[in-house]
Amino acid sequence: MGQQFGGRAAAALATGTGAALLAAAALAPPAGAAGPGGLPYSGATGVGVHNAYEKDKYRYLADALDSGASLLELDVWTNFSGGTWRVAHDNPLGNDNNCENASSPAELRTRPRDQPLAGCLADLRAWHDANPGHRPVLIKIEMKDGFAANLGRGPAQFDSLVTGKLGDALYRPGELAAGHATLDEAVRSRGWPSRDALRGKFLVHLIPGTLEESNPFDSLWTDREYARHLRELAAAGNLSRAAAFPAVHRAEAGDPRAARYSDASLRPWFVVFDGDASAYLAGGIDTGWYTRHNYLLVMTDAHSVSPAISATSPTEDQARDRVARLAAEGASFATSDWYPLPSALSLVLPRG
Repeated sequence: MGQQFGGRAAAALATGTGAALLAAAALAPPAGAAGPGGLPYSGATGVGVHNAYEKDKYRYLADALDSGASLLELDVWTNFSGGTWRVAHDNPLGNDNNCENASSPAELRTRPRDQPLAGCLADLRAWHDANPGHRPVLIKIEMKDGFAANLGRGPAQFDSLVTGKLGDALYRPGELAAGHATLDEAVRSRGWPSRDALRGKFLVHLIPGTLEESNPFDSLWTDREYARHLRELAAAGNLSRAAAFPAVHRAEAGDPRAARYSDASLRPWFVVFDGDASAYLAGGIDTGWYTRHNYLLVMTDAHSVSPAISATSPTEDQARDRVARLAAEGASFATSDWYPLPSALSLVLPRG
């Protein structure tokens, strides 16, 4: 079904009309077909908000959740001083965010902000309890300076924290892999559940952070460290403990896992890929490879794809056209800073 819709979307875009209404019409399911909820999770394209924890975008994280976005991003710091997982953009020593550590729906939008990751996760759970049948939401976490297992903030502790806060609201790698040896084997043979089957669930994916990737003394980035963690959990029969999906970060032609991970045993634990939209579209990359294998593909900086549009306040038509274009190009998620446009953020289109 995704291929059928994608072909119609691509044809509409190829005509050069660029009109949002035409793109929407091209992407609408035909009479009698299932809506977006019936699509497999990997067969749909949603919209995400970059750094949704920032207070100049949303007063509270609950407001970001109410926006309708399919993906929300958090930045997490683990190293330096302090004994917590800190959420901030460029402050490695403290918290600067819209999270409030709500213990129930009644506490949302009532408590002090600037909470650690535990507080952000508590807000997710409180919002979930108020909206138990909500759309699936992918929580993208950039580990700004990587894990710090030596400080008690490694992959196992991350799993414990996320599990303790989200509980049954979390969709886990072990659920996806059930009956299969690895995540790659599972998505290639069975694929992802439908969006309807994932209603009321959060999924978490991890990418290496900007400081981590530029640190010459850090040779064990988040992606590799968490993939190793998954491999070891699976070998011990404990994959059910895992809370997140590691992502291959940055666009690259072919199967980027082959060049990125010399240890081939890590590669089957990556089924999420995350990189710049312009690099995927302008770099001669076959994005259909991701669609064919049921991999999730997060395309960031959707606004920068030529011709560039506003990163924060494009017109509704511009934002919708851009999402339609990236859906046709195989994106699972198109992310930007379009927080003023809830109608665009809630858009879900067939992928491919």
